[in-house]
Amino acid sequence: MRPVIAGLGVAYPPAVSQEALWDGFFAGHYREVHAARRIFAHSGVARRHPAVDPVREDISALGTGARMSRYVETALPLGRTAVAAALADAGLAAADIGLLAVATCTGYATPGVDVRLAADLGFAPDVSRLLIGHMGCYAALPALGAVTDYVTARRRPAVLLCVEVTSLHIQPPTRDLSQVVSHALFSDAAAAVVVRPEAPGYAVLDVIAATDPATADQMTWDVTDLGFRMGLSARVPDSLATQLPGLVATLLDRHGLDRTDVAHWAVHPGGPRILDVVQKELDLPPSALAPSRDTLRDHGNCSSPTVLLVLQRIAAAPGEYVVALAFGPGLTLYGALLRA
Repeated sequence: MRPVIAGLGVAYPPAVSQEALWDGFFAGHYREVHAARRIFAHSGVARRHPAVDPVREDISALGTGARMSRYVETALPLGRTAVAAALADAGLAAADIGLLAVATCTGYATPGVDVRLAADLGFAPDVSRLLIGHMGCYAALPALGAVTDYVTARRRPAVLLCVEVTSLHIQPPTRDLSQVVSHALFSDAAAAVVVRPEAPGYAVLDVIAATDPATADQMTWDVTDLGFRMGLSARVPDSLATQLPGLVATLLDRHGLDRTDVAHWAVHPGGPRILDVVQKELDLPPSALAPSRDTLRDHGNCSSPTVLLVLQRIAAAPGEYVVALAFGPGLTLYGALLRA
């Protein structure tokens, strides 16, 4: 029995162009940083989906408690829409689901989004719930591993929701270029998948991880009195280049495959430089990363949902292999092997 991604649904707040965000807010926010305009222009992002649009409302001085209250208000409708769409895509009702897992790093509340969604969408009272927090951009893949383990063991369908509201965490003005980069890239979205036993869709064959503790300080996500603050080192692409080929080789070797057997690549678009590194280190043609670059252009980096947004753009033929890759704090890499 193979667990299969049988349904996928996504949701976004309204889109705002990168140019409008720069002209309407960030040009003034970073007026003291001469490189800021160039960073925004070369981010690879054409539009984003801020649930809290800084052009309309500057929350950079808002306390963390107030931001967490806003998180519930914004994440819940996004999650509801994405999960409902994934259930419809899989042809299942909420009452059919045995496990509801939620991955998020941009907000916390108790009762959480999982409890509120279960009530809103009609999940059974005895549905199991799992909250996966603060893993950042790679969270979708370890969460997918946990969900598929449940489906394999219990032979019941499960739902995974990844929902992030990064726009809640705009920081006060600073000369720190890593903050400028973060504010040029990140966006909001929700993506949900339904995993069930033996059904049409993407069979989840394997999930693999690699973490280098020596690079743990290169990507961080810190809780502060003014929301959550991203730490992003310029060394991240080089560190990924060191770890990536070995992780992919190990993932494929376990199944008697090599890179030429992979028809599609769903790579988390952490930024243009990261995609350039992946393409170079894995010796991929430009077309292999087109879904990732298009996702970055159209939606920005939405943290944990983003690799699922990329997967939605891929139309794999039956029997074709897909490798999904995501990267985040730690510095941690995750890979998943799927077969259509």
